[in-house]
Amino acid sequence: MNINREWITAGYSTAAVPERVDLLSEIARLKKEKNAIIMAHYYQINDIQNIADFVGDSLALAQQAAKTNADIILLAGVYFMGETAKILCPDKKVLVPDLNAGCSLADSCPADDFFEFKKKYPNHIVVTYVNTTAEVKALSDIVVTSTNAVGIINSIPKDQPILFGPDRNLGNYLKSLTGRDMVIWDGACHVHEQFSIERIVALKKENPDAKIIAHPECKKPLLVLADFIGSTSALLKYTIESEDKKFIVATESGILHQMIKASPEKTFIPAPPSDAACGCNDCEFMKLNTLKKVYLALKHEFPEVSVDEELRLKALKPIEKMLDISSLLKL
Repeated sequence: MNINREWITAGYSTAAVPERVDLLSEIARLKKEKNAIIMAHYYQINDIQNIADFVGDSLALAQQAAKTNADIILLAGVYFMGETAKILCPDKKVLVPDLNAGCSLADSCPADDFFEFKKKYPNHIVVTYVNTTAEVKALSDIVVTSTNAVGIINSIPKDQPILFGPDRNLGNYLKSLTGRDMVIWDGACHVHEQFSIERIVALKKENPDAKIIAHPECKKPLLVLADFIGSTSALLKYTIESEDKKFIVATESGILHQMIKASPEKTFIPAPPSDAACGCNDCEFMKLNTLKKVYLALKHEFPEVSVDEELRLKALKPIEKMLDISSLLKL
């Protein structure tokens, strides 16, 4: 493929797409022609979720990547998810729609700084959240997601101290649930940090029959207020199985699409951020991906994710350990 210098600078293909092009049919054609699969995170825009072959949270995406027979994986999410897919599938071409779709949580934990932090605790097992760079994963003993973190931490011998990173809110939540001796890196997700307790309390007063459900990356005061706390997939499952009909949802607003599809008779209210001008909390990085960028990425096979082989092998070990424990514990 001829890669335009402008694309490299932009971080995605800027090629023009004629108005007559039907993006949906062209994406379907390219997938079939190239034996490609589109995997999308729950926080993607509705259009991308609708055309994806698989939609899931970080754990499900990693599990799906590990077993796909596709030659090309297009990962519509943020960059570390594409990296994780490439680490698991070195023989496959992994594409992302936009290299600028980063992660504030991953950015809050630079690998060099984390290396120095780790050196202070030589007797600790290093458990890191999947929302990290390949370099940080390579410094880890086990990787976890919000879906499997409690089960994996409980599987570690009780006398083994733990270093957890990078999300302080998730780390403190796990510490409170498991009672484990944990040193926690001071990082956070900008989306889950921005929810307004005051506005959520006001929403609850207006909707007293609504259940507040929250992701464990949220701050402690919100978690104390919540009726249910869980990973993105756990929140979705809870709304499907619950007899309640109304929910205030404290996580990135993209998940509401799947909630509404699964339970159209129920009401889902996005928990508001502190910014009074906005009614919902979107991840600006997740929302960089568009249908047009998905089409161009498949057409030109750019941007492609690459991971140095030595780094990949180091990062692979803690990811495989996560997948093995998750499988064993049926997480």
